Amino acid sequence: MEINELIAKDLLKIRAVFFRPDEPFTWASGIKSPVYCDNRLTLTAPEVRNDVENSLAAVIREKYPEAEVLMGTSTAGIAHAAITAHIMGLPMGYVRSGAKDHGRQNQIEGRLEPGQKTVVVEDLISTGGSVIEVVNVLREAGADVLGVVSIFTYGMKKGLERLAAANVENTSLTNFDVIARVAAEEGYIAPEDVERLIAFRNDPSDESWIK
Repeated sequence: MEINELIAKDLLKIRAVFFRPDEPFTWASGIKSPVYCDNRLTLTAPEVRNDVENSLAAVIREKYPEAEVLMGTSTAGIAHAAITAHIMGLPMGYVRSGAKDHGRQNQIEGRLEPGQKTVVVEDLISTGGSVIEVVNVLREAGADVLGVVSIFTYGMKKGLERLAAANVENTSLTNFDVIARVAAEEGYIAPEDVERLIAFRNDPSDESWIK
């Protein structure tokens, strides 16, 4: 089984990704969404957690064999970066959403040397804004950021364009299209709902997919 399908099945099984096209969720931005995603649930499901962290390690070994340190995004990426770094025998740290206002006022926690080859670990990519901010902080600190690995991506046009403009490469274990297909195949949603879900993915501001 391909990694993207394995992780899709895992996330659906523990309802870390949960589809509700007939009763949309409302995001903080006000956008109506047919999907709810909480990858933190993988941490409380040992079998799924094992699949996720070993898959992240496999992707990093394949794409970035020269990686010297993993940096998690705050807060959701921290645990995944720590476990994956443990599997790989690499150092890790994380980037705060803002600098501390006390102590050493660090925004980057953990030792990071200038020029160190760094991979960022994130749980979820939507519009790409938060992970790009993390990459910029690391670059300003002198890190050689090789790329980003994440558990799940929506594959939204805005996110893809922002990542490309910032020269940030992301590799996700699975994505919205794969999870929608697997959800239909395994009876979580009706097959005819897949087209509605993809319409949302293509343009979240267009609510015509809502019945």
